[in-house]
Amino acid sequence: MTTFQNFYFKILNNSLAIYLFSITFFLFSNSSVLSQEVAILKYNGGGDWYANPTAVPNLIAFCNKNIQTTIKKNPQTVEANSSALFNYPIIFMTGHGNVLFSEDEIENLRLYLTSGGFLHISDNYGMDQYIRKELKNIFPDQELQEIPKSHPIFQQTFKFNNGLPKIHEHDNKAPQGFGLFYKDRLICFYDYESDLSDGWEDEIVHNNTAETREKALKMGANIVEYAFKN
Repeated sequence: MTTFQNFYFKILNNSLAIYLFSITFFLFSNSSVLSQEVAILKYNGGGDWYANPTAVPNLIAFCNKNIQTTIKKNPQTVEANSSALFNYPIIFMTGHGNVLFSEDEIENLRLYLTSGGFLHISDNYGMDQYIRKELKNIFPDQELQEIPKSHPIFQQTFKFNNGLPKIHEHDNKAPQGFGLFYKDRLICFYDYESDLSDGWEDEIVHNNTAETREKALKMGANIVEYAFKN
């Protein structure tokens, strides 16, 4: 290849990179777009990605009322390998069992998260061993880190000075919030032994107290607020 051809392809590649960056910047910086919808992640492997069907709609209603978001009341469903993923500033994921991402899904999720997206995972009991493995496939060089109580995600509109609240008892363990970071930005928040999404469900589903449900919804609102701001 000639020197001129090398130069031409460098310009072409740079132009493409600038174009893709511009599109990404628009998608993830335009609050009038990002404030409108959130999505639930549909995944393979046999786990019940559709668990807690009233959870995210209830969280949306709570956020719109209490932290001045304008999210559409019905969350969308999005698959991990879909380009539609990039329409949402935050995606929610829950379930009780196996999680399996294909190579295409791994690459798409990695690009989504490193381009400004945010993933909240709520272990509904039983998915821990599977989701840890899949997160490692997405970010091989990272380990989940426990999020300190001082992190801004616990200090949004609602203050959680003691960190992640306990919502639903499983194995008599303390609740923990774990995360993955990219360039110092928290891109994935994983609530373990808390089960926030149970607390977002309709009261009749789990018979949680009003106080417990309020704690869960407030922490969920903090997650949404953090994702929208960062």
